[in-house]
Amino acid sequence: MRLSDCYNFHDFRALAKRRLPGPIFDYIDGGADDEATLRRNSASFEDCDLLPGVLRGVETVDLSVTVMGQRLALPFYLSPTALQRLFHHRGEHAVASVAAKHGTMFGVSSLGTVDLEHVRQQYSGPQVYQFYFHKDRGLNRAMMERAKKAGVEVMMLTVDSITGGNRERDRRTGFSIPFKLNLAGMLQFAIKPMWALNYLTHEQFRLPQLEGHVQMEGGAMSISRYFTDMLDPSLDWDDVAEMVKLWSGQFCLKGIMSVADAKRAVDIGCTGIVLSNHGGRQLDGSRAAFDQLAEIVDAVGDKIDVMMDGGVQRGTHILKALSLGAKAVGVGRYYLFPLAAAGEAGVERAVDLLKIEVERGMKLMGCTSIDQLSRENLRFR
Repeated sequence: MRLSDCYNFHDFRALAKRRLPGPIFDYIDGGADDEATLRRNSASFEDCDLLPGVLRGVETVDLSVTVMGQRLALPFYLSPTALQRLFHHRGEHAVASVAAKHGTMFGVSSLGTVDLEHVRQQYSGPQVYQFYFHKDRGLNRAMMERAKKAGVEVMMLTVDSITGGNRERDRRTGFSIPFKLNLAGMLQFAIKPMWALNYLTHEQFRLPQLEGHVQMEGGAMSISRYFTDMLDPSLDWDDVAEMVKLWSGQFCLKGIMSVADAKRAVDIGCTGIVLSNHGGRQLDGSRAAFDQLAEIVDAVGDKIDVMMDGGVQRGTHILKALSLGAKAVGVGRYYLFPLAAAGEAGVERAVDLLKIEVERGMKLMGCTSIDQLSRENLRFR
């Protein structure tokens, strides 16, 4: 299979599986426990049908949206994700380049593998900083100040990852950073030598946002201990309220799933929330974001920008979420698999295809702009 043979999420996933060592593929692909939530995230869209209108004059379609004060040319954005240069040596650079080309939002994670300043300087378009809250309050303030100085537009605090999920696929292979593979994991790397050649012949793998705190040489801290040793499970609403004031700008909470929490986010001054279960990688058995979207939009959609992610594999999935009231939709695995398979060219093809699907779907729905989508366009089974 070649990149030119890829036409959808499943094709990109299959190509990435052929090119990546098993432990790295499973790190992208897997979820927590029995992976029930991982499966439900995509299945949730199948319980909802689109109801198209016809004869509406749809020669031109405007896909632009405004979310958290940022004008996006597309109604979907490339969610911040960790360890991207582990999948391809271009990592965040490839993703940021494609996002800028398409005029949509992208992000760098606290566990990102390039300097957020370099990405901000080199690529246009709104940039998100996905932030994890650490026990070291001084580190938190320093990281926020660094992002503000770099010109990052949106702070996105991840609130569903105060400890790591039980990702059994990783445990079976011994996957960790730095690598501490068991025999089964090492054999998987041995049969995919091109990945190792790529990894070893390019810039050294780094976590520049955390340098001095997570030692990649196997010293004081490894990624496998990062979530349990550095992140602060005592994080509460007072801590977040203080962060919102300190940031004094567009501030989003990622991982909100209940109406009560959505209302609290409004009360402390957040400008956005992302309904998310972390791609099914944290609490298995948790509800899918799409299933919870209407309830939260009804409760706070007129007070705060509501977004969602999780399980998005088609343009029609995005149209369904927008019809329920989401202001924009995040994709993660959708671009990570093509990144792993073919670098920037893979991400470019994936985003192109998704844009075409959304635009085609809008025309078939009889809508010329995103604000014409509504629940009148949907029927639930």
